[in-house]
Amino acid sequence: MPVLLALLAIWYNNFSGAQSQAILPYDNRLDRFPAYLQQLQMESSGKSVRMDGKPVRCDTGMIIWGEAGNNAQHSFYQLLHQGTRLVPVDFLLPETSPLSTANCLAQAEALMDGTGEADVEPYRLHVGNRPSNTIHYERMTPGVLGQLIALYEHKVFVEGVVWGIDSFDQWGVELGKKLANARLAN
Repeated sequence: MPVLLALLAIWYNNFSGAQSQAILPYDNRLDRFPAYLQQLQMESSGKSVRMDGKPVRCDTGMIIWGEAGNNAQHSFYQLLHQGTRLVPVDFLLPETSPLSTANCLAQAEALMDGTGEADVEPYRLHVGNRPSNTIHYERMTPGVLGQLIALYEHKVFVEGVVWGIDSFDQWGVELGKKLANARLAN
């Protein structure tokens, strides 16, 4: 799964022009998980130089954002469905609430299928063919949380291997710390 998620993300980022990805957990206990993945992805993949010292010749790392799915449906799903930007989505779906399950699967279906042109007025048209993944699990446990963390950490590692970057150095962050320490010393 990490390899598939990484290759899909690289495809959407480097070949389809997607600049961001939404992470939408349909479990309020994971409402801060998109922020964790934001830090993981953007700090690990925000590089412009390969490990061999040569410049990276493609875009690395997408901007990660998201929110718990039931809340997010009323804030930015309009952009996902009918907006002009391509935004791949990862839905995280526990099998705990029939309402959450129905909402999540309906949103995924709408992104995938949209509406037929003959079926609606032009302003109601959803073109569909919007990319999404649904990661479905029985219920949130410490073990499942660990599996989700490992899944995304390995995804980021695979992306780094493909791009030739070191996902685990943080020289940009280190420069900021060095400059802050120099200011404090004055």
